Amino acid sequence: MFLRVYKSRGYVNWMECSVAVARTAGKGKWLARRLREWCHDFVQDETKLPTHTYGKFNSSILEDEDLAQEIHLHLQSKGKYVRALEIVHFLETPEMKQRLNLKKPISERTAQRWMHRMGYRWQREPKGQYKDGHERQDVVEYRQMIFLPAWLKLESWTRTWDGDGVETSLPGGSQHTRTVSAQPYAKGEGASLMFADFVSPDYGWLRSKDGKQEARATRAMDILNEHYPDEEHVFVYDNATTHLARRPDALSARKMPLYPPKEKNFLCEVKHGDGSISHIQMQNGTFPNGTPQSFYDEKGWFKGMKKIIEERVDKGAKIPDPRRQRILAQCMKFKCPPGQKDCCCRRILYSQPDFVHQKSILEEHCEARGFKVMFFPKFHCELNFIKQCWGYAKRVYREFPASSAEADLVANGTAALNAVPISSMRKFSIRSQRFMDAYRRGLNGSQAAWASKKYRGHRVLPESILKELEAAKVT
Repeated sequence: MFLRVYKSRGYVNWMECSVAVARTAGKGKWLARRLREWCHDFVQDETKLPTHTYGKFNSSILEDEDLAQEIHLHLQSKGKYVRALEIVHFLETPEMKQRLNLKKPISERTAQRWMHRMGYRWQREPKGQYKDGHERQDVVEYRQMIFLPAWLKLESWTRTWDGDGVETSLPGGSQHTRTVSAQPYAKGEGASLMFADFVSPDYGWLRSKDGKQEARATRAMDILNEHYPDEEHVFVYDNATTHLARRPDALSARKMPLYPPKEKNFLCEVKHGDGSISHIQMQNGTFPNGTPQSFYDEKGWFKGMKKIIEERVDKGAKIPDPRRQRILAQCMKFKCPPGQKDCCCRRILYSQPDFVHQKSILEEHCEARGFKVMFFPKFHCELNFIKQCWGYAKRVYREFPASSAEADLVANGTAALNAVPISSMRKFSIRSQRFMDAYRRGLNGSQAAWASKKYRGHRVLPESILKELEAAKVT
């Protein structure tokens, strides 16, 4: 290609041609220099051609997302605290050796790197080394008290599928509620393409009925309103920072001063698309009686947390009064004692209903058009079946010849996504529901992983599961 481009330009601009060809491959000056070297070698000796090393380099087997998920579930079944040796022993089993064609076991250091890549972090704990936050108190509280009860309410209105992909019927006259999971995919190094999509066990990837329109952000709501108007739709997103982002003026006690500032007023920073920055007042809060509370005085100056709390006490809020007792502005590094909601001024406001229920930009945008939004608990990829759909698609994608051409990336990526059968999506969904049922019954992560393996294909677990766990000594 380089020589053809060089010839087409009349055998001039040797350096510029090499750089241009390198850039078409998503590379830079290093490849351009190598192209010139290879051409010089070829002119001197026609048999001296560079060889392609594709297929000869080493890559981590964690690129197989199905295998990574199996390792994660194996670690989860071992309890709250796990060791890198658990992975070594898991891959030493005859089944895994044959599947991965391993001639020798991996080292403990390799297992440690894998655990770090999978999100585990080393900590000094009484019984182990690694933990991934799956059983963290705030995560468990959100899972048990908010997410699972909300999902249970939806289940009575959603379609359900058995292990063979056959729909189970709803009561006569019931309206279907359709849950749609969304997932962004990170772009890696080199030539690559980011895919983002919505999926449901009812229809698979979210498309218009003719297959010509694909779901991207706001367009997803347009497609659902146009092609599926008789169903109620719920978007379920990963608990990622980008999804939880709030408006610049959203209620937040994180940086509020205790008293009115003496020099610089407390305002919210707004970054605009052109790079400029402006500052605006924080939006109004809400008193216990439902009336709005401004955080700024008549001159536009911030009142301070102490004054804001005092006004709420006067309006009937059941919180400590700073006028009657001394309250710290903030606990050391804002690490308040577990369960405390009135230990400092910042925590008091942080726990107030209007601050707690402050919605993200995504929620406000979707709910304005009649779409409900939910978020999966952190560290619970087993509850989001789109992960397995993505793993299936990646496995298909790897079967295509390697290419850095953008047209090939788009064509191969789209073909891989379309290759995921709806029957597999429904099986993946059943698996996620099985985990939800396990957590709803009070099982922890290791017990849920054990039960899910034992009852593959089941949407819910039997009533005898607790006795079975006790008999198997799974804790």
